Amino acid sequence: MREDGKIDYVEMPGGDLAPLKAFYRDAFGWSFTDYGPDYVAYNEGLDGGFDGDPASRMDKPLVVLFAHDLEAMLAKVEAAGGKVVRPIFEFPGGRRFHFTDPSGNELAVWSEG
Repeated sequence: MREDGKIDYVEMPGGDLAPLKAFYRDAFGWSFTDYGPDYVAYNEGLDGGFDGDPASRMDKPLVVLFAHDLEAMLAKVEAAGGKVVRPIFEFPGGRRFHFTDPSGNELAVWSEG
């Protein structure tokens, strides 16, 4: 069961996804679910995905936390001193927002539906 504030997903830059998938499949036995031509997800101990969209501004891994109530979690992040850098938006599978912590690390929080 998913829990509020716990690490739930790790998204990483992907570039060319075909050789990346082959590497992780051959080296570690991973399997993948494709979500269009530019995104592939994995479930290998911790859910995650690779973003291969050339227009993506992702240049390092993104840790994604979970929240049952996305708006309430956004308010808690802001009250604690986090800076929202991408307001709540929809994506296939749910909604999320991105924030930076006091050290400048960017993270995201997502919620189903």
